[in-house]
Amino acid sequence: MNRRFGSRVLRSVAAGCLLLAMHAGNGYGEAEKAVEHAAAAHGAPVSADGIGLINVTQNDLLQKQVRDNWVSYNGDYTGRRYSSLTQITQANVGRLVAQWVFHTREGSPLEVTPVVVAGIMFVTSANDAYALDAKTGKLLWRHARAITQGLIGDSAWHHNRGVAILGTRLYMETDNAHLLCLDARSGGLIWDQPYATGNKNYGATSAPLIVKDEVLVGTSGGDDGVRGFLAAFDAQTGKEKWRFWTIPGPGEKGSESWPGDMYMHGGGTMWMPGTYDPDLNTLYWGTGNPSPDYDGSVRPGDDLYTSCLLALDPDTGTLKWYFQYTPHNLYDYDAVQTPVIVNAKFKGKPRKLIVTANRNGFLYILDRTNGKFLFAKQFIDIQNWATGIDENGRPISAGLIPDEDGVQVCPAAGGATNWYSPSYDPATHMFYFRLLEACELFKSKTAPFEEGRTYYSTGTRSLGETGKGYINAFDLRTLDFAWRDLQIGMDKGWGGVMSTATGLVAVGDDAQNFVILNGYSGKPLWHFNVGQLIRASPMSYAINGKQYFAIAAGSDIFSFALP
Repeated sequence: MNRRFGSRVLRSVAAGCLLLAMHAGNGYGEAEKAVEHAAAAHGAPVSADGIGLINVTQNDLLQKQVRDNWVSYNGDYTGRRYSSLTQITQANVGRLVAQWVFHTREGSPLEVTPVVVAGIMFVTSANDAYALDAKTGKLLWRHARAITQGLIGDSAWHHNRGVAILGTRLYMETDNAHLLCLDARSGGLIWDQPYATGNKNYGATSAPLIVKDEVLVGTSGGDDGVRGFLAAFDAQTGKEKWRFWTIPGPGEKGSESWPGDMYMHGGGTMWMPGTYDPDLNTLYWGTGNPSPDYDGSVRPGDDLYTSCLLALDPDTGTLKWYFQYTPHNLYDYDAVQTPVIVNAKFKGKPRKLIVTANRNGFLYILDRTNGKFLFAKQFIDIQNWATGIDENGRPISAGLIPDEDGVQVCPAAGGATNWYSPSYDPATHMFYFRLLEACELFKSKTAPFEEGRTYYSTGTRSLGETGKGYINAFDLRTLDFAWRDLQIGMDKGWGGVMSTATGLVAVGDDAQNFVILNGYSGKPLWHFNVGQLIRASPMSYAINGKQYFAIAAGSDIFSFALP
């Protein structure tokens, strides 16, 4: 990827021409010609680099090492959140200082992970997209779109976790489940594709994932009585190529759980990005909880394919295999946590693995070639919904059924962990993730589905305890936990983790700090108080050999580097 930059004049004129061409209704090819004409008029060579003249190739998306460019939500297809940059080490991390802060327009806490390509950072806030100079934080362009009124559930918070890029095009989801294609050079809209219709309870909160020439998206609304799916759209035209429904229709495998029209309201939404193995040509994607959340009487059986890990063919959307973490889920334990791709020895033999820390309180290791269950281990001290995991990976239910009086269940509905990102470091052989020890009173009463209302069929109530949060390190060599760092502070942390080749683990803690830990021991090495709640996962990038960390906190983006 070429990192040269054009002149400021060329950039502004080219961007202006792009906007004018698109506003006039010209096609994308006309917009590209406008850039070329602007360049020629100013005596500048035409190239595919510089501000907005970014060209993300398939090789960039297939990168084996995450270094200067963080090209997707998790940095690469593995979901490891592992940076190979080595400038910031355990010896010098104490010298990190803030480089810049950028404030976004929307006031709700950001959950975005920045994407950085060739020194340009792309972030989202609600339905807005921003391009920033990643070195200075200077705003280069903003694509503004009003938030959607009348949404319910998660989408009513208008959270947006970021963008995907292919070529010179940027893709993002909106709160009302539209897939937008923008010109990464100007922010100009190329096309707008609505992809969830027929139920106004649909929304979207994720970042898309690009595989080959497809843009992959899911929706939110798993607590609101929608039917979950993963859909693939042609990156050039926006035309739908395939759609996999997570709730089987009448006559399909698993449909016995969904009597009548319940399949239309069964949940199982795919509201976080998945991962991809190009060698096996397989997508790995987690599905959400069944709906209604707490009333299992209207959805008998295992409720396929909710609370599952799905292995899908990216070319057709065909299901290769599935693994269900929580059959007949009564506790809102979805399975959208990042399925991390790891090649490592398991019990002395090299294996192709998938590692996940699930919301239900258990860590799982699967063979990703076939979905075979290999290992599970409870990672919280307080857990009472299952008495264990059997030899096939199926939980042994403790029989706790929510009713009108309520039943105490651990972990709480927020889960023992959640959507915030884990990380795997191949040097330490450790899998890092955040956990929460907490319990709640779960209640249930059968209620009909109503469009425009959530579909929990009652809910949960706090038991008055705040719970305890930790950052956990699980060692794949010993199949045991190496350390865990107690989180102190008034906030309930929702910040994910990342790791680096120098043995560092970065995370937003429960006391409004961005923290760097020693990946081998968990010892805190450095912190910076951002003064607001962190509900996002960090990333790292480099410009001209200088390494940066970046994280969203509150409505701001922070960037850090050595002096």
